[in-house]
Amino acid sequence: MLKGPEVKSLRAGHLAFRDAFARVEKGEVWLYNLHISPYEQANRANQEPDRVRKLLLHREEIRRLVKKTEEKGLTLIPLEIYFRKGNAKVLLGVARGRRLYDKREKLKKQTQDREAKRAMSEHR
Repeated sequence: MLKGPEVKSLRAGHLAFRDAFARVEKGEVWLYNLHISPYEQANRANQEPDRVRKLLLHREEIRRLVKKTEEKGLTLIPLEIYFRKGNAKVLLGVARGRRLYDKREKLKKQTQDREAKRAMSEHR
């Protein structure tokens, strides 16, 4: 459920998916941490950029999502937001979170890449 200025900001492409996720609570689906920047022409009507937003889904879709997310470690991630017939739609994906050792490997690879880039730039 979006407010007017949020829709205009979405159409302009002012959103960030970083750390966004969805959760099923009491039979409703809520979207967390989706950052929609304030629309500049809508001064007072702007909403909080990181507020929790309710997703409007059919009951069967919610049941299906509940079954998928009941598995351990699975979460709902918004992959894409698009417009169809004037309505904003969110494409949700079911993803498994990284394990601790995966995170360590990723950090190690990032530091190695950073050091290699630094060495290449110093070499020139």
